[in-house]
Amino acid sequence: MAMRILVTGGCGFVGATLCRRFAAAFPDAAITSLDSLRRRGSETNLATLERHGVKVVHGDIRQAADIDSLGPFDWVIDAAAEPSVLAGTSAGGHTGRRQLVDHNLLGTVNLLEAAARWQAGVVLLSTSRVYSIPALTSLPLVATTGRRGGPTYVVDPGRPLPLGLSVAGIGETFATAAPVSLYGATKLACETLAAEYAHAAGTPLVIDRCGVLAGAGQFGRADQGIFSWWIHRWAARRPLSFIGFGGRGLQVRDCLHPDDLADLLLRQLAIARGGELELLHAAGGVGTSLAELSAWCQERLGRHDVTAAAETRPYDIPWVVLDPAAATSRHGWSPTRSPESIFEEIACHAERHPDWLDRCGG
Repeated sequence: MAMRILVTGGCGFVGATLCRRFAAAFPDAAITSLDSLRRRGSETNLATLERHGVKVVHGDIRQAADIDSLGPFDWVIDAAAEPSVLAGTSAGGHTGRRQLVDHNLLGTVNLLEAAARWQAGVVLLSTSRVYSIPALTSLPLVATTGRRGGPTYVVDPGRPLPLGLSVAGIGETFATAAPVSLYGATKLACETLAAEYAHAAGTPLVIDRCGVLAGAGQFGRADQGIFSWWIHRWAARRPLSFIGFGGRGLQVRDCLHPDDLADLLLRQLAIARGGELELLHAAGGVGTSLAELSAWCQERLGRHDVTAAAETRPYDIPWVVLDPAAATSRHGWSPTRSPESIFEEIACHAERHPDWLDRCGG
């Protein structure tokens, strides 16, 4: 029987990429995308998915009946989430606390229940924001000059490093003690529940804690990914500001292209075994500060002024670079796309689609 794969959030930026890659890797498989289409921009992926033979279903993971009516499947890929770390806060826009919990936690419980009945393997896409905010804000960092002359934070190797941190980045053993934000707490709770479901059902479980995913076609909102949002706003000459950390753009993130994530998932699915849990970082491993990104934008897209605001916002973190060494060791996987190549892809997309921010609500 042909493999059957369900991708939730399958019309989103990451989910749509995974659907296309699975369809190419498993030409005889039945790939189904389940998406509520509530996020502006997700409708732009419908036609492409259908051309690749992906069955697109309009539904909501918060409604168990929407999931149950589709099965059974051999694999469930959970790429549906409310992605903003500010969700459920006064700065989080229209997403309230209960809406966040209903979507990110209870929706995942619905998926885990269905997967257990189907005896399906589960892939849970998690996040770097499961790590402890106090531990992240206390990292031993030093400001230095980065690529293209922009300032950046780096780990200070001359100071004691906490468990799970090296100069290469944050490892999977880094602290996850609260507070991690309500968003991070829902994702961490999902990891724990998924492990319990998989243990009880004897089914495979893959948990990938992802860095910032970025590439062409990403919806132009800051909560969808700071790199895409920044480059699109720079190209459109819309206001940008360095917020916090002295207003210098020192804060650092790593970025990963979703095609590289798909490459890792294909390797993971190939060797997954029932009753076994794999938890790894799916991340770029190379950090870029906002100041460095801005220097790249100025060189590539021309001059644009960035204002500065020194205040620190809740949940702002100075440096988050996930170390993917464990994924490299286990699967021989490493990202093939450099940050600069990802930025170039986004910039080309911004030039081809100057209305992208308006279309996606950014």
